[in-house]
Amino acid sequence: MAEVAPVGAGGTPQPRTPEPDGSLRIRGGVGGIRFQFEELLAGAAALDGLVLQLQAIEVEAEAVRVALFPHQASSYASGSSAIIAVGESGREIGRVREQLQRIGNGVRASHREYGFAESHAAIRLRMGMGAPILGTGLNALDLGLRDATEGAVRDLSRILEQMMGLPPAAANLAGAIVGPTDVGAVLRAIATAPALSFLRPRPISVSQTETATKSVDLSAAGMLRELDHVSATSEGEIEVVQIDKGEDKAWVVLIPGTQPGNPPGGSNPLDEAGIAEALGYNSAETSKAIRQALLEAGAAAGETVVAVGHSQGGIHAMNLSQDKAFLAEFDLKFVVTAGSPVGGITPQAGIGSLHLEHQQDWVPGADGKANPDTKDRVTVTMTNPVSLAPGEDQGIGPAHKLSRYEEGAKLVQLSSDPSLAASTATLGGILGVGGVAKVSRFKLSRETTQAPRGGR
Repeated sequence: MAEVAPVGAGGTPQPRTPEPDGSLRIRGGVGGIRFQFEELLAGAAALDGLVLQLQAIEVEAEAVRVALFPHQASSYASGSSAIIAVGESGREIGRVREQLQRIGNGVRASHREYGFAESHAAIRLRMGMGAPILGTGLNALDLGLRDATEGAVRDLSRILEQMMGLPPAAANLAGAIVGPTDVGAVLRAIATAPALSFLRPRPISVSQTETATKSVDLSAAGMLRELDHVSATSEGEIEVVQIDKGEDKAWVVLIPGTQPGNPPGGSNPLDEAGIAEALGYNSAETSKAIRQALLEAGAAAGETVVAVGHSQGGIHAMNLSQDKAFLAEFDLKFVVTAGSPVGGITPQAGIGSLHLEHQQDWVPGADGKANPDTKDRVTVTMTNPVSLAPGEDQGIGPAHKLSRYEEGAKLVQLSSDPSLAASTATLGGILGVGGVAKVSRFKLSRETTQAPRGGR
């Protein structure tokens, strides 16, 4: 949190970068740099009010001092002492006022320097300065690392220009002009090709497959464990959990990650084409399907919802936070994502989120954007080394497995870091700790493609 210097010490309060908590690297939340600055700037504004009050007191003190002069002769010793005392009081008030002004000005100067540093860093990255040297080709990057992937995707145009033989300086200048890669725009452009039309969103039907009553753990780790079970035991299904809280109800939607299609673009909307819909089209059809599943499960308009997703499912979950139609019907309070590239999604104000990432998982960096540092948005990056157990399936990397993120969520729950503690408390306040709940599965089916007229 911010380091505060006591009055008289001559220092200015400064934000402090959150310290790692063991293997967890933390960004955002109430301990994040941006929120610390928000608090300090609010404090500086309050100091401005005090400064104005002190200025008024200084003026009054001077007026009293001047008013005493005509009476000094009647009792010279006591009159002189009174005049001196009032003058010293006024000057002391002035010294306090000046110190408060310095503190406020120092906070604002620090904030300006922080903004300048961020802008400067962004410009340097757009020009390729400080990014990996790519003259030797893509082998210079370890795409197994989350940050390296983010940089590679962000600077894709510059990488391609260098691969085509453009001098590095010219490639960097072109990259600065073009700006970071817009992954959504790239996917939409790709989907315009007739042979890749299966990447475009298509209507999704919803059908309930089963309903059961069982004990549930509503912590982030518990929900990820249940999501892992949903992923392992179904295809194209999401789960809706109903939590009864007295007269009120809350709902949890669990959305699995990518389930490879054969071929992609088939009936399962969570296949590879679902990634294009999530990143390129803001989950247009999947959001409708989730809304329909909630209604069929019994959710009423205005009731509280928490969305939880892994990988592609996390993108769909986070897209709900900016879906006006969904938010007009339900009160989405919180989103939990695991291994999901969601840096380009801006949620509606007041919606909290916890993003779990791993340094060795390249998927969260696949959109080329870091998650913003805000009060309501906490990103936790795990840095512990991971490897495959004997006989364990490689998948798209051992760090991307949902079981790894469940382990990270357990560490989050035990952490005393201010941002993580606040995030855990917020989620607990919304859902409670768990108990017996009604759990429903829903099958999502994507509409089949139609062959072009005149085609074979």
